[in-house]
Amino acid sequence: MTFLQKIYLFELTKYNFCDYFHNYNKKYIYAAYPMDKKRLKPLYAAILSLLRPLIRILLRNGISYGTFADLSKWVFVDVAAREFSIKDRKQSTSRVSVITGLSRREVMRVRKLPKPDITASIEKHNRAARVIAAWRREHEFLDADGKPAPLPMEGRGATFSELVKRFSGNVPPRAVLDELVHVGAVAQSANGRVSLLSRAYIPKDYDSHKINILGTDVKHLLSTINHNLTPDLTTPVFQRKVSYDNLPDEILEEFHRQFSQKAQKLLENADTWLSQHDRDVTPSVKGTGRNQAGFGIFFFQNPYSEEEK
Repeated sequence: MTFLQKIYLFELTKYNFCDYFHNYNKKYIYAAYPMDKKRLKPLYAAILSLLRPLIRILLRNGISYGTFADLSKWVFVDVAAREFSIKDRKQSTSRVSVITGLSRREVMRVRKLPKPDITASIEKHNRAARVIAAWRREHEFLDADGKPAPLPMEGRGATFSELVKRFSGNVPPRAVLDELVHVGAVAQSANGRVSLLSRAYIPKDYDSHKINILGTDVKHLLSTINHNLTPDLTTPVFQRKVSYDNLPDEILEEFHRQFSQKAQKLLENADTWLSQHDRDVTPSVKGTGRNQAGFGIFFFQNPYSEEEK
């Protein structure tokens, strides 16, 4: 009997709890979060499916199982502590232990650990992306044909430094320029003018900023799926895809070309609309609360596999 089969059998017992774990004392601990028994099997299958591409990335970048397990443990404890507390009661170490299946000693140890530092890479990616988006969008930085104009580095009027100051915050323009030159998004001519070469900020190779996209984009997709899986949901958010599984090799390149052009145009239209309603970009916008919203588009292709279908 496999490990997952053992888990599933325990789900069907009188305990009817969402999972069980083996602690250091060889005793079973049951997570006290009830779940519909009919959902368990497809949920485990979904976990295995989404882990496969993630594990490929981890192994390709030298991340061991031990490191992955430690990071997972930190997130398990953090989410249980922040999001699964009883209303009007402080979340206790004992309750986190029950929910996660970790021992109280291990929960206390993990809660004392500092949060992994991921903010620097995220912030750098966001700043660079904002500069390119504004360069393509804002009229004062466009030429007579409505295309991003070559900008002087300094001076009066529309300059690269002014672009960075307005749309990238308190960051030296030279630092943003160096990053955009590094990824091939801009070029600086002999007379000092900076020209935009790319319609989007795409970090090179497997550097930290490109890997950061894995965290941000997949997080948003999973958050959408989590929202739509909420019991008794009356207002699902948009989540669609289209795919076929018996396509010849010869049509893939053409499909990717057409798909990419149309998707890029749609994203640029969305960027223009959202920027008009974002209070950082358009300070005159009024309203309550602070929210992040958007949508993502991605292309995928893989050889058909019965094992991973």
